[in-house]
Amino acid sequence: MSHKTECFPLSQNSCTLGDREQAIHRERASSPNNCSGDFTKPSDEQDFFGITSTIPIEIPLSAKKKIIDLNNLFITSNNPDKYVKLAEEKGYPRTCCTWIKGIYGYVLEKRISKIIFVTGGDCSNTHALRETLLPELKEVFTFSFPYPPDKEALKNEMEKLSTEFGTTILEAEEIGKKLFPIRKMLAELDRLTWEEGIVTGFENFKWLLSSSDFNGAPDKFEQQLAEFLSSVKRREPGVSKIRIGVLGVPPVFSDLHKTIEEIGGKIVFNEIPRQFAMLDLDLDLVSRYQKYSYPYGVWPRIKDINCQIEKRKIDGLIHYTQSFCYRQIHDILLRRMIKCPILTIEGENPSEIDQRTRLRIESFFEMLEGRHFKGT
Repeated sequence: MSHKTECFPLSQNSCTLGDREQAIHRERASSPNNCSGDFTKPSDEQDFFGITSTIPIEIPLSAKKKIIDLNNLFITSNNPDKYVKLAEEKGYPRTCCTWIKGIYGYVLEKRISKIIFVTGGDCSNTHALRETLLPELKEVFTFSFPYPPDKEALKNEMEKLSTEFGTTILEAEEIGKKLFPIRKMLAELDRLTWEEGIVTGFENFKWLLSSSDFNGAPDKFEQQLAEFLSSVKRREPGVSKIRIGVLGVPPVFSDLHKTIEEIGGKIVFNEIPRQFAMLDLDLDLVSRYQKYSYPYGVWPRIKDINCQIEKRKIDGLIHYTQSFCYRQIHDILLRRMIKCPILTIEGENPSEIDQRTRLRIESFFEMLEGRHFKGT
């Protein structure tokens, strides 16, 4: 599908971390810099491209397109379960991943018409998501991370996407240089989490996760991040606690990080959000996305996790798994190849943590405290 698309500068009005969805809804304005209007009304033009997972965002940004992560819009909405139920009403099976159903329902209700689907390296249901949404869409692009990882194949895929957006890898590299200060600050935020302990695990999670699209406006994101880092530098380090790493896809539980820290854990590692942030700053664009572990199966993840356990002195891992996701099977290898206590939990629909899961986390922490007491 090919349609003329409105171009947007890299700097745009955006939303804060807490009100992303409401602000995006208000961005249906006659002027790109004027946040007014009702996004839910039909329109001949959409002012952003939705993405179903992390992509080489530098490519569409170099073509002056605005990019919004549909996962973030869905899960931060006032009632994410509403969109899951809408998908089921339209025929999606209950045994389909909640993230896929949520994106489908959200796109339908909000009448989003431009999407880049990640058809390789993310969810195995994305092909069906694309096919069921196709009649509703005006512009459709796909991007596929090669499996197994292959630098030349990845470069070819990135060149294909660049051509489709009327740009080049070289132009995307220039955008990558503009994003460098943001990624450098995210790396500092991550360090302040695990080394100095003045950034909470939830704050770390929010900022790193939002780097998948920079809240739709990298310049505004950079300003907000700089202000946040300036404010936390005045904090006192927290009391030493059990050091926890959180593995797996972002949870549908709204309070997982809060619960872990209430019970007595200090989250020092958010595995997948950290991958979204692309913190390997010394790499060229293609190499950076080749080192991005998430799309390439479990083995690159295991290598990264083992490295971070040692670096961050992690006491235990909580592996979040999503119901009906093929990545649940990776838990077998994570337990086999990672020499650190692991608690595996499972979530299905957007909600707070259930009491049973909370009790399991509490029991896991008691076991970790016992290991500390014994000096093991």
